[in-house]
Amino acid sequence: MSTVDRMRWPPLPRRQPRPRAPALLAIRAPISRRATTVLVMLSVVAPVAVWVALGSSGAVDPRFLPSPGAVASAGWEMARSGQLAADAWASVRRVLVGFGLAVAVSVPLGIVMGSFQAGRAALEPVSGLLRYLPAAAFTPLLLIWLGIDEPPKVALIFIGTVFFNMLMTADAVRQVPGALIDVSYTLGARRNEVLRKVIVPHALPGMIDAVRVNAAAAWNLVVVAELVNSEQGLGKRILLSQRFTQTDRIFATLVVIAAIGVATDVLLRLLRDRTGRWVP
Repeated sequence: MSTVDRMRWPPLPRRQPRPRAPALLAIRAPISRRATTVLVMLSVVAPVAVWVALGSSGAVDPRFLPSPGAVASAGWEMARSGQLAADAWASVRRVLVGFGLAVAVSVPLGIVMGSFQAGRAALEPVSGLLRYLPAAAFTPLLLIWLGIDEPPKVALIFIGTVFFNMLMTADAVRQVPGALIDVSYTLGARRNEVLRKVIVPHALPGMIDAVRVNAAAAWNLVVVAELVNSEQGLGKRILLSQRFTQTDRIFATLVVIAAIGVATDVLLRLLRDRTGRWVP
């Protein structure tokens, strides 16, 4: 091709530089502390504002959607009588026992599953199968096997969380870079030392995140468990309030469950951030 032919080509169009996307819309871009605070406040204030607007406008019957003031009054009445504290402690105790047992069983098995191919082959199929079975479906069997007292309630929470937490723990362990393990062996570390000093510390923040996620499932299950032959518990209180159409008490109980859940999540986040400072 001659130089004359090249000179006949039209000039390339000039492209305008693309405008930079705002930080709020950029993928994984950090945002300012002020923007974070505003968004967090909006996420809480906006639903409450809608709730207040619906309650004050009369668009919804107060029997079905009580106002925040009515919910606060019902909650104060339950708290003053000591009923709310007793129910909350009964539910917290069941979650601590049932989910605590699930964590004690699932974390070691998850570490084995994530660290050894033999452990994965032996444990992953059965855990993958059982986690698809709805825990609530075991309620009749648990009542037959364990009676109608506390054991079936604790067992329901255990069954509903142990397999999920085991698989999520195994996933966190598998995220440990293979290079770290290879370097540890090269430097003369033994298998137990690699597990204790490399795999577990590196995977610990991910394992705590798994506990955070499954703690919410434990609270869902305790409400289901308390619907059957319970004297106390937040789930039992919801059932009794439903019988008499006391929606203000139901909402007050839900607020208490949400407050306990948020407090648990914040504590686990702080623990994760403290234990995972060195993880990139």
